[in-house]
Amino acid sequence: MTAGLLIIAHSPLASALRQSVLHVFPDGAPHVVALDIDSDLPFEQLVDAARSAMQSIDTPRTLVLTDVFGATPCNVAQKLVDGVHARLIAGVNLPMLLRAMTYRREPLEALVARAMAGGVQGVMQVATAAPQNQPRKKNDQDPGDHQQ
Repeated sequence: MTAGLLIIAHSPLASALRQSVLHVFPDGAPHVVALDIDSDLPFEQLVDAARSAMQSIDTPRTLVLTDVFGATPCNVAQKLVDGVHARLIAGVNLPMLLRAMTYRREPLEALVARAMAGGVQGVMQVATAAPQNQPRKKNDQDPGDHQQ
């Protein structure tokens, strides 16, 4: 049974994340819904819009993803989740979404763990290599130093 993904984030982030994940998983369109939050709207109107978005997914279980814990999108999402048929993760990023799409057929608890791992593992510092045939600068990393 496939889980639905509901992305609730500050406008236009939710739609942009949905579009990005569907670029990789175009067949997943019926399972991913985005709700861009405009904080100028009354809170109850946002909650009603979120409920409608969640119902449009038409799956018995949903993973709700928001951008920032404590912000309006997360507060709206908290009104939707029951901990059984719907779970909530704050701090959504594209690696998290890609992982969630990959494993959306797993049980909801396993899906939450996979999505969170994807989000964390997708964040890393990337060392910049010196351009070829360029003299090294005083503060450049020594090629013998390995940062892993």
